Amino acid sequence: MNPMLSLCPVCGERLSIRRLECRNCDTAIEGQFDLGRLGRLTPEQLAFVETFLRCEGKLSRMEPELNLSYPTLRARLTEVIQAMGFPVGPEAGRIGEEERHQILEDLASGKISSEEAMRLLETE
Repeated sequence: MNPMLSLCPVCGERLSIRRLECRNCDTAIEGQFDLGRLGRLTPEQLAFVETFLRCEGKLSRMEPELNLSYPTLRARLTEVIQAMGFPVGPEAGRIGEEERHQILEDLASGKISSEEAMRLLETE
């Protein structure tokens, strides 16, 4: 079986899936399906992720396996994170002071529940 293509070989844009079929009962589902975040990765990035997982996320264990330096591995990991659409850096996922104040004001005024406030503040 061939690996699934996730990027158009002509223009490089992401591909979508139009039809899914069951090999057992021949049920078919048609529509437009996304490949998910992992589908955004190039074959090289997917191979990197597989090695990363096999090495239990330890870049130091990947160094001898891939014969690459720690800074190079860290840069490739950052590329994978960005390709998957996640923010990168120390400020990634942090909310601003104004937004935090607004959440606390909304909680105090009863506009949101304490559970909702906790969920919104968890990114800090």
